[in-house]
Amino acid sequence: VNRCSRSQRRESFTPEELASTFMKLHETGLVKGLFLSSGLGGDPVKTMDDMLEAVRLLRFKYGFKGYIHLKVLPGATQSQVKEACMLANRVSVNQEAPTPSHLSEIASQKEFRVDIVRRQLWIRDFLAKLGRGGQSTQYVVGAAGESDEELLKTAWKCYKELKMKRVYYSAFIPIPRTPLEDHPPTPKLREVRLYQADFLLRGYGFSLKELREVFDDNGMLPLSLDPKLAYAHRHPELYPVDVNEAEFQELIRIPGIGVRTAQKILKLREKRVKVGSWKQLAMLGANIKRAAPFMVIEGRSQPSLLSFTQ
Repeated sequence: VNRCSRSQRRESFTPEELASTFMKLHETGLVKGLFLSSGLGGDPVKTMDDMLEAVRLLRFKYGFKGYIHLKVLPGATQSQVKEACMLANRVSVNQEAPTPSHLSEIASQKEFRVDIVRRQLWIRDFLAKLGRGGQSTQYVVGAAGESDEELLKTAWKCYKELKMKRVYYSAFIPIPRTPLEDHPPTPKLREVRLYQADFLLRGYGFSLKELREVFDDNGMLPLSLDPKLAYAHRHPELYPVDVNEAEFQELIRIPGIGVRTAQKILKLREKRVKVGSWKQLAMLGANIKRAAPFMVIEGRSQPSLLSFTQ
């Protein structure tokens, strides 16, 4: 909405105005933390200086010790990036698209490797020295014709090489009076499937190679099935799994069983207690209707739907 090509009124805060306004909101209990970003205002270095000054005021003048997420602007200097890492709890530079060619489709003025990745490398290195915080990034999904495979391949690199804490996905929505106003919106369900696949990479021990098995010929995740369930359907040789014998990595690959439920099962096992019924498994947090076709309890396979609540 605020892109430079749109003719509309612009407003901005001074660093002091922003800091004092935030503190008033914080003191009345309306907000707990701050996510601070900005348009470039013509000069990225000057704008980044103003953002940093606002955070300095919050930290040192007003004594705010809570959560601050600070966006690092493309064009920020190395010293500015270092200070951002020292002042904020979380810093981020949005990649917006998974490759240089895709980024040029939606933001031709940005250079992928120089404006974005170089600064993400600085953030990674500064945070490693400080031993604190973390960085994140975001993609606009569907604006540049990228595939889910391309998005997840780049996200995988972000986690492995840039030590990202989180990668976010935002389904594209066309905006009037912009170059992509006639581009179709991205289905929200595609965004959901990307988050589910990202969770499998980040928290469930799946590799990108394994996820590739569920992509279609165009590198897209199925919208009709979540990727964990799609993977299970492609590997019938791995199931059913005995809930009382399976290791942690086997448990979390069962559709309907998440990390917390698997941890609860293992804690019971440490106490020499077995899961003895579907009802007990449901009380541990499992989605029985999803999990039952892929597991057995005490040698018993999938029960009827009627027995799920018994």
